[in-house]
Amino acid sequence: LVVLVIMGLLAAMAMPLAELVVQRDKERELKRALWDIRDAIDDYRRARENAGLGAGAPPYPPNLQALLGPPAAASGASSAPVRWLRRIPRDPFAADASLPADKTWGLRSYASEANAPSAGADVYDVYSHSERIGLNGIPLRQW
Repeated sequence: LVVLVIMGLLAAMAMPLAELVVQRDKERELKRALWDIRDAIDDYRRARENAGLGAGAPPYPPNLQALLGPPAAASGASSAPVRWLRRIPRDPFAADASLPADKTWGLRSYASEANAPSAGADVYDVYSHSERIGLNGIPLRQW
């Protein structure tokens, strides 16, 4: 009986630690996904500027799908299409697992304010829809 009580106490102490490990892994995955998408958006903008499309043409992608490159029909046979991402990473804290990866992110357009992000004609930044607070004390939406 004493052994069972000790085993129960050890199991009860291990549960919060296991939850902490899972939270830390998800936060690490979120951070990596945000870096990848933000780097791809910046590379997309640089490529548009280097191609001389600065005046009149929006420098930022119209949606996250644009970071995967042009559709097969739009890319010419003479040159390989440019791809900034192989796939769009999923927000690890997304509540609905049935959504496509690009729909799990909140989108911020260039015209919106940083403290009140809203979608628009382009994608300037992405953020998590999660209302959770990170282990660092900062809400995941603000990462």
